[in-house]
Amino acid sequence: MDIPDRLITLQRNADAEYAKLAGLLGEEREAQWKRWYEAAVEIQAAVTAHAQETGTPRNQIEAAVKKVVRHPRPEDG
Repeated sequence: MDIPDRLITLQRNADAEYAKLAGLLGEEREAQWKRWYEAAVEIQAAVTAHAQETGTPRNQIEAAVKKVVRHPRPEDG
C-alpha cells in the first residue's frame, strides 16, 4: 500500500507527543496530554480523509501507517 509521507509524519508526531507523557504529573501531564490529543486527532482525521479519497478501508490505512512508523524495515528509515 502506498502511504503518503504526510500520514507518516503526522503519526510520528503523535507518537512523539505521546512518549513525552512518561514521567509527567499534574499540570505538566495535563498540558502534554492535550498536545498529544491534538496530534492524535490530526492523524486520525488525515487517515479518514485518505481512506475516503482512495476508497481504501480506514482501518487498513491506519494499520499500515502505524506499521511503517513503529516497525520500520531498514529501507524505510
